[in-house]
Amino acid sequence: MSQLSANIPRIQPPEELANLLAALRQQGQTIGLANGCFDILHVGHIRCLEEGARHADVLILAVNSDESVRRSKGPGRPVHPLAERMEVLAGLRCVSHVTWFAEDTAAGIIRLLRPHVVIKGTDYTPEQLPERQVIAEIGARIVIAGDAKTHSSTQLAERLR
Repeated sequence: MSQLSANIPRIQPPEELANLLAALRQQGQTIGLANGCFDILHVGHIRCLEEGARHADVLILAVNSDESVRRSKGPGRPVHPLAERMEVLAGLRCVSHVTWFAEDTAAGIIRLLRPHVVIKGTDYTPEQLPERQVIAEIGARIVIAGDAKTHSSTQLAERLR
């Protein structure tokens, strides 16, 4: 997957990003992490990410691989391939770095990157997060960010069909 990050410096493989974040942590930087499919970017995503970025010095986005999205959302998804989704996200001003993961939950990438803050949208509560145990293990806090869940990539995809 290293070809995914070849031309865009803000897109980095997970292991390389972990090394960079360790150095930033040593400098006293606060690391925030948000994750998701980000298949069809909409205003709800932007509101969540911009609010979440206010809780950290560095905002990382961990994006589900194409296979992971298919397992989660079903056939026909993602609409956009991983490399394109990451390139769009890397262009957002509130995003510091973008990486990817192939698992069904973000537990592994959270464990690897060790953020201080994990940012989730308002469609979640801390108790609902499948990664809550890992978040507790690494001593991170959960921030629920964004406006009320009134936007959905799945609903947008269905409307476009």
